[in-house]
Amino acid sequence: MQLRPEALDAQLAKGLAPLYVITSDEHLLALEAADRIRRAARAQGYSEREVLTVERSFKWGELLAANQALSLFGDKKLIELRIPSGKPGKDGSAALQSYVKDLGPDNLTLITLPKLDWQTAKSSWVASLQQAAVYVEIPNVERAQLPGWIGMRLSQQGQSADRTSLDFIADRVEGNLLAAHQEIQKLGLLYEPGKLSYEQVHDAVMNVARYDVFKLSEAMLAGDPGRLARMLEGLKGEGEALPLVLWAVAEEIRTLLKLKAGMAQGRPLPALLKEYRIWGPRERMMEPALRRVSLGTLEAALQDAAQVDKMVKGLRSKQFGGDAWDAMLQLALKVAR
Repeated sequence: MQLRPEALDAQLAKGLAPLYVITSDEHLLALEAADRIRRAARAQGYSEREVLTVERSFKWGELLAANQALSLFGDKKLIELRIPSGKPGKDGSAALQSYVKDLGPDNLTLITLPKLDWQTAKSSWVASLQQAAVYVEIPNVERAQLPGWIGMRLSQQGQSADRTSLDFIADRVEGNLLAAHQEIQKLGLLYEPGKLSYEQVHDAVMNVARYDVFKLSEAMLAGDPGRLARMLEGLKGEGEALPLVLWAVAEEIRTLLKLKAGMAQGRPLPALLKEYRIWGPRERMMEPALRRVSLGTLEAALQDAAQVDKMVKGLRSKQFGGDAWDAMLQLALKVAR
């Protein structure tokens, strides 16, 4: 049974299902949903908990054994299976399909997955989970939705703020829900319930931006020059290593160049994305970026990246002048515009 995230509490109140699946790239929301299931399980006497994480050396027999083993103390057991890659492989696919057909009567199973790419979502093991489990797919909170999400979370702790304040928080946390959650909690500790002024929000949140090198690449792919410039300035201010920033941007330019060259040869984009193992939010950004940027621009950008690399190493560039961070901005803007 597929369930909307907001309907989870009502479902838990009616009684626990033997199997839950949570799939999302929003780690905060996935963690909160899993915590609600864990609390309900504890309240229903599931006092023992066994956590299994699917890594390179994981043996799928461990999952089947956990389901069949009796609790040490005769208690009901919560089995958590975490699949960080979202790719269980051939053996895992077979094990999961077998597992859901023989759920232990004294066990409750919680499986957590990242957001699945379109091809994986159509696989037989996913279909088996969707049929047997309460299947909760939590969508990403996109940048445009973030101010509204922050406002909703503030209201849950009895506070509110105007749109300017909500936009300010959203800009500072750069799409990171965990960071936004921390700022919202901080506002709850600092101020009484009620309407918050912009000055209160600004003073509480100032100087706590969390900039991410890989989010910079997302801003470049999304064609958002303002956000790109702001993030680059933030990375510079926080002392991020410029070689790492250059590497992340140059790698994205190389990927775009490979995709663009493949499309120029008549190859379909979905096949190229699969070949280069691009999925999730990044996959959705590639097509509009490829429409926006020409093959020649990408080739020139890669040559510019080599010039910026020389500047990072202390060599002056006639093309960009002497400031390596400014050259980095010009390079990234070439792809973002």
